[in-house]
Amino acid sequence: MASGNFVDYVKIHCKSGKGGGGSTHFRREKYIPKGGPDGGDGGRGGHVYLRGNKQLWTLLHLKYSKHIKAGHGEHGSGNLKTGAQGEDKYIEVPLGTVARDAETGEFLFEITEHGEERIIQRGGQGGLGNNNFKSATNQTPRYAQPGGDSIEGWKILELKLLADVGLVGFPNAGKSTLLSVLSEAKPEIADYPFTTLRPNLGIVGYRDFRSFVMADIPGIIEGAHKGKGLGLRFLRHIERNSCLLFLIPADSDDIKKEYEVLRSELQAFNPELMHKDHILAISKSDMLDDELKAEIKQELPTSVTTLFISSVAQTGLLELKDLIWKTLTDD
Repeated sequence: MASGNFVDYVKIHCKSGKGGGGSTHFRREKYIPKGGPDGGDGGRGGHVYLRGNKQLWTLLHLKYSKHIKAGHGEHGSGNLKTGAQGEDKYIEVPLGTVARDAETGEFLFEITEHGEERIIQRGGQGGLGNNNFKSATNQTPRYAQPGGDSIEGWKILELKLLADVGLVGFPNAGKSTLLSVLSEAKPEIADYPFTTLRPNLGIVGYRDFRSFVMADIPGIIEGAHKGKGLGLRFLRHIERNSCLLFLIPADSDDIKKEYEVLRSELQAFNPELMHKDHILAISKSDMLDDELKAEIKQELPTSVTTLFISSVAQTGLLELKDLIWKTLTDD
């Protein structure tokens, strides 16, 4: 996927349809000059739906189509005929799309299944015809109920990537390089911070034709949970990953400290991220000899499984895939 085509945040305006009004008709036939009320109900106004589509990976298609409008319901008519329902509008979205109210920020729902449909803007109710209001004391009601008004407003759609493994690390930790080596993904790679401005997905092949999905997410900086740097834009993607792979380069001044900073940023954003499986990989380890590796091992945190890898020299990658697969499949 080209990086310019990945859109994980859009603001759209949704307007539902107005409900049709009820009819105040009375039955009039050749031999029935004064028949009773037979006004039908109005049709419901069209809803605006979100519908999950597993073929989509981005919200790009909504970037330039931000106004969605459903159809109005038709009015009721005589002979108890109900008006036609307004046309519903369906917005196809990727799995992992979260809907929020743009004004209040209120969480509305999340689409996680293919074909799942949820109403994001409800159409106006059809009005009742005068037939509904007849009674023993009012046999000729000359009124009917108007249709419910349409509802409109701005909604926010956010995409949380549904990947098995999320790569976590500071800018320039080697995440994009690792993803490009393990999968067919071709993320932009360069030696400067924030090369990755959008998440990249790659399918990593494993033994016996098995595979798992890995997401390269923009690098963390301290204060990301407060929105600094790329902040909240990338942190929400991590919420959907089954396993988090922390990547810290071997030339880091303090590997253990970097790991703790990364963990603290995730915990401040969402404490539930601490319950996910964590793996720590020391990247760029081709520059280390056995003696240096032994020294570094003494300083690594003991609370997480660690291993040394090199994307360039392609060492330790099979062991890494074995560990990830075991982590994903163990109960």
